[in-house]
Amino acid sequence: MTSQSTTKSAVTEFPPADPSQAKAHFDSLLAYETDCWDVHHALETGEPDFVLLDVRSPECFRKGHVPGAVNLPHGKLVERNLQQYPPETLFVVYCTGTHCNGADKGARRLASLGRYVKKMIGGIEGWKEDGFSLTSE
Repeated sequence: MTSQSTTKSAVTEFPPADPSQAKAHFDSLLAYETDCWDVHHALETGEPDFVLLDVRSPECFRKGHVPGAVNLPHGKLVERNLQQYPPETLFVVYCTGTHCNGADKGARRLASLGRYVKKMIGGIEGWKEDGFSLTSE
């Protein structure tokens, strides 16, 4: 007879959430984030329902950015620079990648201005890792 260990793994140390709570949690995450694949697919259709903002410096933008992105550094996200966009515009922001918090800063600024925003997780590095190319045009 084999004795079963009563020690739990790090995975099961905390029990999983109730499925309805888990759904609410992940619904919430998806209200704040999108990923490179979804952005790429929307851009490829030719009619994205958002404005993609590269919130890095103009120098970084010139070296390479996601095709179709608009460069507006997070420090310059003020209402006067957003006047051309209707209030209901959804902005998707990105920066370099997971080691950069520029997208978070940009998203926070947009939300503070009452603008709709999501962050493209992974940023430029995630975009490249997913096999998508950048442009410098």
